[in-house]
Amino acid sequence: MTTQRKTTRTTATKAASNARSSGASTARAASTRARTPRDGAALVIVESPAKARTIAQYLGPEYVVESSIGHIRDLPSTAAEIPETVKKQSWARLGVNVDDDFEPLYIVPANKKQQVSKLKSLLKDARELYLATDEDREGEAIAWHLREVLQPRVPVRRMVFHEITRKAIEEALSAPRDIDEELVEAQEARRILDRLYGYEVSPVLWKKVRPRLSAGRVQSAAVRLVVERERARMRFVRASFWDVDATLNPEASADRVPARLVELGGKRVASGRDFNPTTGQLTSEAALLDQPTAESVATALRGQPATVREVTERPFTQRPPAPFITSTLQQEAGRKLRFTAQRTMRVAQGLYENGYITYMRTDSTNLSTQAIDAARAQVRSLYGNEFLPEQPRVYRASSRGAQEAHEAIRPAGDEFRTPEQLRSALDDDAFRLYDLVWKRTVAGQMRDASGMRTNVRFEAPAGDHGTAVLTTSGKVITFPGFLRAYVEGSDDPDADLEDQERVLPPLREGQVLNTVETSARGHETQPPARFTEASLVRELEERGIGRPSTYATIIQTVQDRGYVHKRGSALVPNFVAFAVTRLLEEHFPELVDLDFTARMEDRLDAVAAGELEARPWLREFYFGGEHGTPTEDEKNIGLRARISEGLGDIDAREVSSIPLGKTEQGRDVAIRVGRYGPYVQVEDSDERASLPEDAVPDEITLDRAIALIEEAALGDRPLGAYPPTGEPIYVKTGRYGPYVQVGEDDANGGKPRRGSLMPGMSVEHVTLEEALEILTFPKSLGIHPVTGEEITAQDGPNGPYLRMGKDSRSLRDHDHLRSVDLDEAVRVFAEPKRGRSFSSSVIRELGEHPTSKAPLRILKGRFGPYVTDGTVNASIPSGRDPATLELDDALELLAAREAKMREQGIEPGAKTPRRRTTTSRSSTTRTPRRRSA
Repeated sequence: MTTQRKTTRTTATKAASNARSSGASTARAASTRARTPRDGAALVIVESPAKARTIAQYLGPEYVVESSIGHIRDLPSTAAEIPETVKKQSWARLGVNVDDDFEPLYIVPANKKQQVSKLKSLLKDARELYLATDEDREGEAIAWHLREVLQPRVPVRRMVFHEITRKAIEEALSAPRDIDEELVEAQEARRILDRLYGYEVSPVLWKKVRPRLSAGRVQSAAVRLVVERERARMRFVRASFWDVDATLNPEASADRVPARLVELGGKRVASGRDFNPTTGQLTSEAALLDQPTAESVATALRGQPATVREVTERPFTQRPPAPFITSTLQQEAGRKLRFTAQRTMRVAQGLYENGYITYMRTDSTNLSTQAIDAARAQVRSLYGNEFLPEQPRVYRASSRGAQEAHEAIRPAGDEFRTPEQLRSALDDDAFRLYDLVWKRTVAGQMRDASGMRTNVRFEAPAGDHGTAVLTTSGKVITFPGFLRAYVEGSDDPDADLEDQERVLPPLREGQVLNTVETSARGHETQPPARFTEASLVRELEERGIGRPSTYATIIQTVQDRGYVHKRGSALVPNFVAFAVTRLLEEHFPELVDLDFTARMEDRLDAVAAGELEARPWLREFYFGGEHGTPTEDEKNIGLRARISEGLGDIDAREVSSIPLGKTEQGRDVAIRVGRYGPYVQVEDSDERASLPEDAVPDEITLDRAIALIEEAALGDRPLGAYPPTGEPIYVKTGRYGPYVQVGEDDANGGKPRRGSLMPGMSVEHVTLEEALEILTFPKSLGIHPVTGEEITAQDGPNGPYLRMGKDSRSLRDHDHLRSVDLDEAVRVFAEPKRGRSFSSSVIRELGEHPTSKAPLRILKGRFGPYVTDGTVNASIPSGRDPATLELDDALELLAAREAKMREQGIEPGAKTPRRRTTTSRSSTTRTPRRRSA
């Protein structure tokens, strides 16, 4: 960046900031402690109060440490923030003067003015200014903005460190540097690029899909990935296949060897990988077993001799994983700790700012010499010399554009503190995440794990089916190495070591075993798994979309914008996400092209490295041109022209449709995104039906859509007259399911009396008597004798309940709703209120438990249906219909759940113990930072 360029930007941004009209400040002063400016003291500015408190502990009285509380300056976020002097300019809504070399319009938000005034006051008597913001691009930009706004007349020094320890702070003070203008320009280019993309593309979505939607350079690419995965699930056709399991017993031995059928009559037996996922058809020459054949083979094998034909042993070596970078920390915390990416980064930020780990936004796996020495010292003291390799392990970054920091995430300092040493200083989340970082770092300096894998093939006669080939495999760990400290995806390395081993008895070729047990098992192919936060982070990283500092923000943004929601840990796109993605794919394909998005990141990295000038590149992106590498010779018309020229070609109805197929009469059926929610429709006819509120795309098949339409056709059916008014009662269907309604839609000022159908009722068979019963609710039960308040019985979205003023109590089920009277309601309100606000409604009664005699019920819970005996709750696996579950099935689920609880050391019926720790306020205090995506 040239001196002239820097001067121009400084002058322009200062003028824009001064032009901002003043407003009442709402910022809260965030001083680390009460201070008055001291003559000759140095002022150190960081981003957060927590970071300021920690650094202040290592500096003497000649330093004053203060926080900027994140960004102090940014592009306008609302029209009200645009200065009056430029409000009428054509570019003002963008916050970027595209007519003057993409000059950004920076303003100091009203809620930051008080803190800026405080910083200026502290700077008046300071001898020098240290800008100690984070060492990545964004931290560099914050430091630059502080310099531009504060306009210091004393020496300005850039102070950087990757951990907050006394030694690191002292070294940073002794070796300051200047602000890196290339990093600043790269961050500014990123901010401008994202502003242009979002502010130009989002209005297209408002006009063609739905108001108040948003688009983003990285956000839209992430949504596309989630939508593409859901499309694959929608295309998926399930296929069934069977196989045979056997248990073999060596003669004169009590050992049992599990084996599986792999060949029959000279042909390989089909497995899940042999089917086309979009047709469900077999794609290989493998033998497809159906249930009768598999059961016949199992019967034929039972009691037959199985001869060992081949024993193969192969040694293996397993290397430890590299130390954590931002993306791998988010993935592993998601798998092991069930943390969201946002929660992981929030906790990691607290650990960093309080001096427990190094900087948490990095894509480098490198460790400093002091860190390697500290890790090796702990390996030696905790595990012994036999676990320590002769030479230190050195890791190199493998992710694209790795440059944001210079070291992996590890425990801070040159002597690592073990998790147990910090147990009393950290809250539960911080302790668990520190434990994860510590284990990964120490394991990275331990010896490889080694062992032996064994594969055995057996042959056995299978009657008329010919010769059957069965296989089994074993795994023995001869030296655990790093697995003694850390196993990916496991909380307990020692327990997981046992799970990893599968020991076979000694077997030799020609040895004969008895086939003592056989069973035929049915399987179904499974659709591609939806993304979780961890797997989406991995996908974004592998494709080069976004950078470490943006992953958590991206994932949170697509959820906050309503494009994606969670079902368990899976990320599920909604129908609006489909419409937005289709619009962008068909009319602006390059804007959601995943390679294009990755190339944008590479260009920004080139700007940061000083290899590419930002302004000519931004000009090409927005106005078009021939800028770029020699291989990119196709004409680029630019974002502005592309939007203006393509807007008229967009058919709003078409892009908001998801084709499902054709009816038997050849008529098209599609899901459509409407103003009041998604619905299914047959072509352009009146045959339509609203989709249930909880519907997800891959569950709305053609058959399901036709069933909804047929059910809706029964709606608006009059059942009879409502006695109090004589108005007709209709049965209808809506996005929340079927319901009955008194009068027309415009009755009672557009709010007619309504009530949802109760369990067991259907649109086809609901009667007038049932409708009248539904319409009796909410029902007054009377006045509470003590409080004097009315008690009503009501039916709500989460089940039936009682209400008294602002207080409420859940009822067991709809039978309870029908029978409850005032006396019982008074008794219910006299009982303590349960902590849960969610009411579990009964789906089915299954009968008594054969041992405890407790009633077994299937309930509808917050996270799906489950079976309970009042003591143990067992979730019903997805794919199993609660309506078809029998008593024996419920007993099996409860037994499996009880066994799992006991494995975890939890006695069924007992409360799960919680770890009580002494929470350190400094370990959790954190001011949220505003980040640019």
